[in-house]
Amino acid sequence: MTTAGDPVEPLIIARQSVEPGTRKELELRPARLPSGGWMAIPVVAIHGAASGPTMWLSAAVHGDEVCGVEIIRQVLNRLRPLKVAGTLLAVPVVNIPGFASGNRYLPDRRDLNRSFPGSARGSLASRFAHSLMTEIVSRCDLGIDLHTGSDHRSNLPQIRADLDDAKTRDLVRAFAPPVALHAGARDGSLRQAAASQGTTTLLYEAGEAWRFSQSAIDDGVAGVVRVMHHAGMMRSVPDDLMPAHSTLYLHRSNWSRSPMSGLARIKVELGDVVVRRQRIAIVADAVGSTERAVRASTPGVVIGRTELPVVHRGDALVHIAPLGSGAGSTIESLQ
Repeated sequence: MTTAGDPVEPLIIARQSVEPGTRKELELRPARLPSGGWMAIPVVAIHGAASGPTMWLSAAVHGDEVCGVEIIRQVLNRLRPLKVAGTLLAVPVVNIPGFASGNRYLPDRRDLNRSFPGSARGSLASRFAHSLMTEIVSRCDLGIDLHTGSDHRSNLPQIRADLDDAKTRDLVRAFAPPVALHAGARDGSLRQAAASQGTTTLLYEAGEAWRFSQSAIDDGVAGVVRVMHHAGMMRSVPDDLMPAHSTLYLHRSNWSRSPMSGLARIKVELGDVVVRRQRIAIVADAVGSTERAVRASTPGVVIGRTELPVVHRGDALVHIAPLGSGAGSTIESLQ
């Protein structure tokens, strides 16, 4: 990381030079198509005119998660390179094959977010992971990986991060999401690989796969801009992006699951606060002979829910983060 007053040198990335105070669109080329052409990952580099940190944004690591793509697009449209301090490396679509084909995974059927840090000589997923790590993440002081719910689930806008780490919690305060959930990084995830090399990383979860959620997009854009301002990359935060809420910090969560196969009717919305034993869903068989209520096992806030009406016994229905004594929840305001 450079410091204020340091001369700003051109950025060399993907064998191309980006001059200070400019924006440039580049490509990473992790692998070839069977036809011989490249599977190219688009990158937008905004290399500021003043010195500062280097930050990355990534989205569509899972090819069906589109809210993050729109978040990055809107953030980029707000930035003027001559007014940026430091460098932003934005990768709006990491999983290009999955994004193009409507698939969460890569053509080798691997989950890219379980393939980091990857290898230049490994599987297709491993090569994509290696390219992102070496060309983008390894250069960065901080980063935000943007995701949505999976498997027909929707998520309340939330940051998942190591809340016990002081630097990470500092970035969470700056992002100011409605909810921050303490979560360890999963093996092979981008967040784990980035953290292992000392990069402070946030994972943003909001909305549903293959759907635009306005609240998910709005909260994401505002949070990214606030983090950039906090890191010294922007002089100010526009009034329309200042936080209008406090952040609820939560330290654990659990899914309430279906007691039987059938049709599920979810009775709570994202962000609802529920009490113990409150009815949160009803599952009935298709012919109407059996109907069972699903009740909250603990007081808490609804941070996720299924949007799929047809369920099997044991399927996840409602994601609740406990509140109250012993749950470790706190409320903090950015103000």
